[in-house]
Amino acid sequence: MNGESKVLALPLAYSTGQNPIIRTLPMLARLLRTIYLFQLLAGGLLGLYAADRLGLSGAAAVAVVLLCSVLLPLLLQLSVISVSAVQSRPSLAGRHWWRAFGGEFLAALRIFWFQLPWANPKNEVWCPDVPQPMQAWRVPVLLVHGYICNERVWDKMARALHEAGHPVLAITLEPLFGSIDDYAPQIQQAVQQLQQASGAARVALVGHSMGGLAIRAWMRSHGSADVAKVITLGTPHQGTQMASWSPTTNAAQMVWRSPWLQALQANETAATRQLMHIALTRHDNIVFPQREQVLPDAYVTEFEGMGHLELCLDARVIGYVLQKLQ
Repeated sequence: MNGESKVLALPLAYSTGQNPIIRTLPMLARLLRTIYLFQLLAGGLLGLYAADRLGLSGAAAVAVVLLCSVLLPLLLQLSVISVSAVQSRPSLAGRHWWRAFGGEFLAALRIFWFQLPWANPKNEVWCPDVPQPMQAWRVPVLLVHGYICNERVWDKMARALHEAGHPVLAITLEPLFGSIDDYAPQIQQAVQQLQQASGAARVALVGHSMGGLAIRAWMRSHGSADVAKVITLGTPHQGTQMASWSPTTNAAQMVWRSPWLQALQANETAATRQLMHIALTRHDNIVFPQREQVLPDAYVTEFEGMGHLELCLDARVIGYVLQKLQ
């Protein structure tokens, strides 16, 4: 992001008990760097073994080592996408299925290799750098990421919003595997930071996946007086059957029709849900059953031919968000 257009940079804190903790490098960024280093080393060792068995030396041996170092992480990423794609939509095939599968694999490489590991320890408001009064800016937007992600998942979306004249703040929620309810104070602090930087009374909130639930949990705690609009992308509003494999607290809350989700919906009013615009994709490989992810009184738009992570990158979705924010 262009440093000249960031007008306010405040470190966000998350709270454990009564003591706020100022983040250094986000937890997920540290974790991914460690994982990828291990994968590269493991691939290199496999390459050394292969070169030795093939009797290679010199440049040929180096080439095999480098190839294995890169190939192992690629194959692991491909296997994860393959399992989720088959598990979520085994009855669907054809052009849209293959488009979603290939696009999701490329999106995972881009996001998990080149964006998430390099997250910034600070959350900064990115305001339009066009010389005009604050009152001429468009509605400020808070971007809230999903499960096992951080603020860098929003790189493309944030850039598009900024270029369209929106003050933007993308935050990182931590701890990584905590309760979704515990993210509400972080969102409240980010909303106040965005209001202070932009001078606006109300902000729009955009959540991807679990981020949409975190926004709803925040509104349950703090109300919707500061909300201009809520847009959710691939959010498991009714839960996902994929979440049953994970033992973490926030994953358990996202299990298909979990008690936590039912209590969240029971505490919402029709007026609150009328602020919400839900985007889902029928080829979502993480949140499924896909077409069940709706709420009474909320507006719903359906996309196809894209996977779960692609919702943060696809030009159609970015155009949809920009249109809704007008």
